[in-house]
Amino acid sequence: MSQLVECVPNFSEGKNQEVIEAISGAITQTPGCVLLDVDAGPSTNRTVYTFVGPPDCVVEGALNAARAASQLIDMSRHQGEHPRMGALDVCPFIPVRGVSMDECVLCAQAFGQRLAEELDVPVYLYGEAARTDSRRTLPAIRAGEYEALPEKLQQAEWAPDFGPSSFVPSWGATATGARKFLIAFNINLLSTKEQAHRIALNLREQGRGKDQPGRLKKVQGIGWYLDEKNLAQVSTNLLDFEVTALHTVYEETCREAQELSLPVVGSQLVGLVPLKALLDAAAFYCEKENLFILEEEQRIRLVVSRLGLDSLCPFKPKERIIEAMRLPKNTPEEKDRRTAALQGVLRRAVSVPLTLAETVASLWPALQELARCGNLACRSDLQVAAKALETGVFGAYFNVLVNLRDVTDEAFKDQPPAGSQDPGCTGAGLPGDPAGVMVPEASPGSVAPPSPIPRGQSCDLETLGTAGISTLEGE
Repeated sequence: MSQLVECVPNFSEGKNQEVIEAISGAITQTPGCVLLDVDAGPSTNRTVYTFVGPPDCVVEGALNAARAASQLIDMSRHQGEHPRMGALDVCPFIPVRGVSMDECVLCAQAFGQRLAEELDVPVYLYGEAARTDSRRTLPAIRAGEYEALPEKLQQAEWAPDFGPSSFVPSWGATATGARKFLIAFNINLLSTKEQAHRIALNLREQGRGKDQPGRLKKVQGIGWYLDEKNLAQVSTNLLDFEVTALHTVYEETCREAQELSLPVVGSQLVGLVPLKALLDAAAFYCEKENLFILEEEQRIRLVVSRLGLDSLCPFKPKERIIEAMRLPKNTPEEKDRRTAALQGVLRRAVSVPLTLAETVASLWPALQELARCGNLACRSDLQVAAKALETGVFGAYFNVLVNLRDVTDEAFKDQPPAGSQDPGCTGAGLPGDPAGVMVPEASPGSVAPPSPIPRGQSCDLETLGTAGISTLEGE
């Protein structure tokens, strides 16, 4: 299996489109890297990039992006709502396919060391790559933000893992590490920044401190105000959505807002989201509201509606759900295995309805026997049964044809089905189908559907053996 790592660098520029595009270009021009998403925020003055590729490639892509940023971003002039400490504020590596967390730690270490050596800037390791427990969480490393770095870098306990302990005004400092998939989820409020932050403090795991923890595990949070949207947000990071779900954060925020008489007006996902997170939310709302929705696409639409994910901009599932993105193709060997597996599924998809059709057709003699020996009062029941047999075979027949078209195994197509040797069956084992459903050229438009009723007879009492029923009428 080919290896795939996700990298989500956050750069401290969300307004200057030329800078944003230059960093995007540095990533896309790196061989092996595929840029999936660019999410810029003017009020936060921050852009989140999401790209994937093999381990070595994503490290190189992140370095190329950092090199571009070092020429274009000046942290001494930066202002924005989002906490930050560097031009490249944070650069996590996340395992996607065929890669362990330990391998992502190696990516972070390689990136951090090379970044520090090339740009001569301080770099910290966090998350799974942290060398001490005090540096595992990003808020701990970023405490005091950019403005506190001159003093912080002089403290032995905050000496960087790579690079100098001296302050670099134009850059600041960078944190890099390895982690699980994170969901950046913001809930919109018609409120002040302070009210939104109050709710965030009540919810986030850190709470207001050790003595006042919040309610939601594996959740980080802060409140801020978006001038361009004229609303506040409870901005959260879900570090593990299987511990605290997307809908849980939304519902708890709504409850907090209601206690303050504040309206919630939708929400926003920053970057990409796993499909399972949305389907879990759909299951929650289906159960809560007693809804019956089977189709996955409609379940996603339900979540978009209930969470108001399209309140600030259109939510396009094909562009926001990571499983729907066009990830790099696998190796030729993997493609061959996938093709073989698909053909196996198609053969089973043919065999199951074909077996069903043969089984249903085999019930015809039993129905005829009932017609000869049964009570005349059961006439309508027998006629309905005959139609049910016909419908069952009819549906199975077309199911076979649909799946048979994509089967590439000609030997499988040409082999006669098991029931074809039965005296009462025609070529395909289905009464009334002389062409045979196993013929490759067969199509719904060219082959008449089979029927369990013999040709030339209609589904009436005579077909079902009127004489047989009449002889039993007096018993």
